[in-house]
Parts: sequence; structure tokens; C-alpha cells
Amino acid sequence: MASLVEKVTRALLGLVAAQSPDRAGEMAFWLFTRTRSTKPQSDKERKALELARARMDESETVRLVIPGSVIATHVFRPDPCRAGGQKVLLVHGYRSRSDHMIALADALVAAGHTAVCLDLPGHGASTGRTLHLGKAVEAIDAAWRQHGPFDAFVGHSFGGPSVMAAAAGSILHVPQRRPDRIVTIAAPSDMADVFRWAGRLLGLGAAAQRAFERQVLRFAGRPLSEFQVERMMHDLPIRTLVIHAEDDKEVAFANAEAIARLGPHVRLMKANGFGHRRIVAAPPVTQAVVEFLQQGAGAGEIVGLPLPCEREANRVAPPAEQGSKRRLA
Repeated sequence: MASLVEKVTRALLGLVAAQSPDRAGEMAFWLFTRTRSTKPQSDKERKALELARARMDESETVRLVIPGSVIATHVFRPDPCRAGGQKVLLVHGYRSRSDHMIALADALVAAGHTAVCLDLPGHGASTGRTLHLGKAVEAIDAAWRQHGPFDAFVGHSFGGPSVMAAAAGSILHVPQRRPDRIVTIAAPSDMADVFRWAGRLLGLGAAAQRAFERQVLRFAGRPLSEFQVERMMHDLPIRTLVIHAEDDKEVAFANAEAIARLGPHVRLMKANGFGHRRIVAAPPVTQAVVEFLQQGAGAGEIVGLPLPCEREANRVAPPAEQGSKRRLA
């Protein structure tokens, strides 16, 4: 059931759309890209941040300036005796932050790699109140210029299309930043699906929906139709590992299958039992990412988790039903 705020927002957008669908589309985009408070939204999130705090404090935090935001990057380096590995950029999802990528960063560091965690605008320790794909790619570009070049990008949820757009040079005013490898975890494959979901949530009519989608051209220099994985990555045979759970209730597993269809340079791994959020810290997933960086991608191979990992996943209670709202985080 829609909340009072949602009902009022839909009614307001409906009134505006009756006079000017273009104006309603602009307002919808402003609402859609407006970031929320970075304060913990639940006791569970607060406890998770408290557990990560000590490790985050050990990182080297470097702040970088992009238009409208000061973004925070957190560098985790391996022991000097194990140094010499790859340099990896980790990008979280919407309504998330670098703190939630700690388990993956630690696994990479333990293998001798340098992990750089990026807080996207309006998230974590970064400032700003606006986040869309263009802002995410600007932040990735700033991290590349400061800490790169990177050997690999890892993106969770919204971080997945963000790193792919950066690798493809999809935002016209931002230079292409192409790593040797990409890992996507629980990532959407088509941003048009996300805009359609948001339009339904906001109660937009057809004309206002078209105006809403046209806002992408304004910040990216390309239409929304270009931000589909087959359009972005069709001529970029970057070795890619796609990790997704079939029980993901927020981003459907079909998105992983769409990315895997790019070609034999893509490997698809099923991480069933970990849902959408816990997947990024699951031991079988962090291990798979490390092994992928060390061994490379298989030829379109679809891999299930080893039996012991399946038993571990089954001991974790499945995520609560999220209802009809799909979130990116």
C-alpha cells in the first residue's frame, strides 16, 4: 500500500502533468535522483556500520571534487610483503556505501590486491544530494584519475551499470575508463527498466513518462535507450564475471542472464541463497571475485556454488519479501 507521501507526490505530479508533461517529467527526475539521508535507516544497518567502523578507520580516505559533490574514496592496501597485486575499484549501489563492501575489500587485500572503495555522491562519507548514472561515472572518473588506472571494476547493484557505463565511455562528457576486467554483482542490465519502475511508482502518465526519460539525454548526451548492456558493451570484450542470486527479489536474475549473453568473455555465477544485499559479503562470492582476478573468466560458463557453500547459504534465513517495490542498493 502506498504511503501518504507517495500518494501526495503522485497527486501533485498528476496536477503538474495536466498543465505541462515536460515540467512533470523534470520534477519526477529531480525526485528520482534526490539522495536520502546517509543516517542508518534501521537498527540492522546501524549495527552493520558499527561493525565496519574500525576497519573503515584503518583505510586511507582521500576526498575528491566533482561538480556538486565532494566524494570520498577509501584505500585498503595489502601488507608490503604481499603487495604487487592488482588495483581494484569497488562501487556500491543506491542507498548503500563503502562500509558494506568491507568483506570484499578485505578478501582482495588478503590476496595481495589494493582495493579502493568509492562512496558515490550523496552516500557514505560523500557530500551531494543528487545521484544518477552521469554523477556515478563522474565519480568513477575522479577515482581513476587519483588512484588509477584500475585493473578491475567491481559494481554491486546500481554500481554494476555505473562501472559498465564508465568502461564504455557512455557519458559523453566523461573520458572512457576501461579496466581489464569487470565484476557485476546483483546488477540491473537495462536502465530503461529502472525508469519504467520509477515512473509507475510516481504514477506518471505516458507523456510525463516520456519527458522523465528524456532527462537522461540532458545529463548523458545520449538517450535512455543507449543505457542497456547490449548497447553499451557490445563491442567491448572485457572479461566479465556476473554474480547474481536467483532468489534476488529486488533485481531479477534475468538481468544477469542478459549480461551473460554478451559473449564467451562473460562468466555467470549463481549465488543462490544470498538475495540482493547479503550477496556482496558472502564468502563464496568474495572468493569467486578473488579467483576471477587471478585466473580470468571462463568461456560463458554458468557455475553453481560448491556444495559446502550451498549448505552455508541455506543456514541463512531468506530475505523478507520486499513486496511490489524494487529498490536498487
